[in-house]
Amino acid sequence: MLRTVLQAMTVASLLLGIPDFARAGDPVLTEADYYPLVTLPIPEEVVLEAGALEMLPDGKLAVSTRRGEIYLVVNPLADDPAKVKYERFAHGLHEILGLAYRDGWLYVTQRGELTRLKDTNQDGRADVFETVSDFWEINGDYHEYAFGSKFDRDGNIWVALCLTGSFSSENKYRGWCFRISPEGKAIATSSGIRSPGGLGMNLAGDMFYTENQGPWNGACSLKHLKPGAFLGHPAGLRWHEAAGMAGPRPKDPESGSRMAIEVQKIPELLAPAVYFPYPKMGQSASGIASDPTGGKFGPFAGQMFVGDQAASTVMRVVLETVDGRYQGACLPFRKDFASGCLPLLMTQEGTLFVGGTSRGWGSRGGKPYSLQRLAWNGKVPFEIHEIHAQPEGFELSFTAPVDRGTAADPRSYSLSTYTYIYQASYGSPEVDQTTPTIDRVEVSEDGKRVRLFVSKLQVGHVHELHLEGVRSLGGQQLLHPDAYYTLNAIPKK
Repeated sequence: MLRTVLQAMTVASLLLGIPDFARAGDPVLTEADYYPLVTLPIPEEVVLEAGALEMLPDGKLAVSTRRGEIYLVVNPLADDPAKVKYERFAHGLHEILGLAYRDGWLYVTQRGELTRLKDTNQDGRADVFETVSDFWEINGDYHEYAFGSKFDRDGNIWVALCLTGSFSSENKYRGWCFRISPEGKAIATSSGIRSPGGLGMNLAGDMFYTENQGPWNGACSLKHLKPGAFLGHPAGLRWHEAAGMAGPRPKDPESGSRMAIEVQKIPELLAPAVYFPYPKMGQSASGIASDPTGGKFGPFAGQMFVGDQAASTVMRVVLETVDGRYQGACLPFRKDFASGCLPLLMTQEGTLFVGGTSRGWGSRGGKPYSLQRLAWNGKVPFEIHEIHAQPEGFELSFTAPVDRGTAADPRSYSLSTYTYIYQASYGSPEVDQTTPTIDRVEVSEDGKRVRLFVSKLQVGHVHELHLEGVRSLGGQQLLHPDAYYTLNAIPKK
């Protein structure tokens, strides 16, 4: 009887022109069946604790290290590991956490300044080092990192400055983000930063950074670096006037409150676009890379990928704007990286490079450092494609048509919500939990979308959704049945 049902499913799939997804009864597929992971060899003499990545016009991959070196990786896309070579381009710099290339110059965000490097005699080594901007202060504190972005559409590089000791702002502009213009002018942009792990733009050109759990941050998150915004940690507000920000200094938030309450009281305060529930989705959010390839990296074109250093994973982020502010969901994507994922780089050809480092922090991957790449092999996983808030619930799309029987059954889903204490002390447990019911489900005619009608949405909460019972038309389970949507606002009807 089972064989007959499966044969009927296969015939129906072929008649409908559905791709050859795995069927019920087939071996359980894993992430590696769609996105195989390739580890690039690293010579013994190279300590490649990657801090930033950049692809150069000649096809070499620039990799900076936390030890202040920059290596050029020759043939980084080679199938034969023997063809991968390393050339040291520069050394003597300090904790490089940003690389960007333009017009023959490699721009380097290091701990104390934004520098640009050039090889003028074509011997493969940088011989010109120019300071672009060094407006911020450092005092040797271990935590005073500086993370740099790629160029934005106006030619600026964005620099996010960690707090002193991860708690306070003892030196000028710690806890701030500045844009640095092509002429080297520093433009104060956003305050309230605590401990960034990476910067990156979405395809709309808006800049984001990953924030890590700690004081005034109940969990790791993705935050929009909106000019003029206060992003939550008040320590750096002491530099508001010195930074030349227009308008009055934002009020300090009330410790022990909730973010959804404080954003109503403090106009400049911008809630995280997406929380990464701790430790379910990791413990140290890091690099950001958006997919501009139009499908070369698989079915998630236009979406954002975010690393986690502690968990050695890369997750997927789906964003939308409601009432003019970003919110959205994070979903699992790829695990089992060799070291702690720090910088990410998506190439135009559809390869995601991931640099790894474990030094001082530890990571699930276990290796002290690594350089790896992912590419889509053409097989389409059965996944949640996107999730969007609706006035009465959520709409989910899928990468393949669903089985209507399982997808239309509310029992195939489970939903819970929670938020975090917005407080000066470190982190937060999940609090204010609710368990809304899914009253009914509507499945679209093409089987690729479902509408969940939820009893009560909770503004300011993470909505944790599990789809354990949903199957594809071919009987396949979702590769990742979990999604975590941060609901900052409910769309109007």
